[in-house]
Amino acid sequence: MKKMKDTRYMVTLAMMAAIVVLLANTPLGMIQLPVIKATTVHIPVIIGSILLGPGAGAILGGVFGLCSMVSNTQAPTLLSFAFSPFLSTTGLIGALKALWVSVGCRVMIGVVSGWAHIFLKNLKVPMAVRLAVTGFVGSMTNTIFVMGSIYLLFAQQYAEVKNVGMEAVFGLVMATVATSGVPEAIAAAILVTVITAGVLKSGVLRQNAAIAG
Repeated sequence: MKKMKDTRYMVTLAMMAAIVVLLANTPLGMIQLPVIKATTVHIPVIIGSILLGPGAGAILGGVFGLCSMVSNTQAPTLLSFAFSPFLSTTGLIGALKALWVSVGCRVMIGVVSGWAHIFLKNLKVPMAVRLAVTGFVGSMTNTIFVMGSIYLLFAQQYAEVKNVGMEAVFGLVMATVATSGVPEAIAAAILVTVITAGVLKSGVLRQNAAIAG
C-alpha cells in the first residue's frame, strides 16, 4: 500500500509539474485582466501544495522558477537581469541574487501555500474559504517575495532601467504590488477554489490530497 501511495504521489507531482511547464511556455500562462495581464503559472503550484503538501509545493515552485529563469535568459526583457543569473551585471553576487528571485521566491509560493492551508485546516475553516484564502496568500507570496527581493537586491539597477531616481523605486514596487499583485491574487483565489474543489469532488487524486478527510 505504501508503494502504491508513493507511486501515486510521484505520478501526481509529475503531472502537476508538467502543467507548470505548459503554462510557463504557452499563452495559457497569462490571463487578460481589464488593465494588466496576470500570470497563472503559480496556480498549479498552489494547488499542488494543497493536494500534496508544502514539500511538493516547494518542488513545483522550483519548476516554475527554473522556467522563469530559462525564459528570461532566452528572451530577455528590461528586468531579466533580476531573473537570470546568466544576465547578471554585477558578477557572481548578482547571479546569486537573480537565482534567488527567479527560483527561491517561487519555491516560497509552495511552502507558504502548503503551510497556510494546513494552518487553516487545523482551525476547521470551511473548505471553500480555506481554498480561497490559500490561493490569495500563495499568489501574494509570489508578488511580495519577487518585488520585495528586487527592491532589496536590485534597487539601483531597477532605477536605471526604469529611468527614475532611487527615491522612486519603492513607490514603483508598491504600485506593481497593488495594480498587478492584488488582481492576480483575486484571480488565484477564484481559480484555486474552483479547480481544487472540482478535482476533489471528482475523486481524482483524493487519496493523495492533504485536504481530504
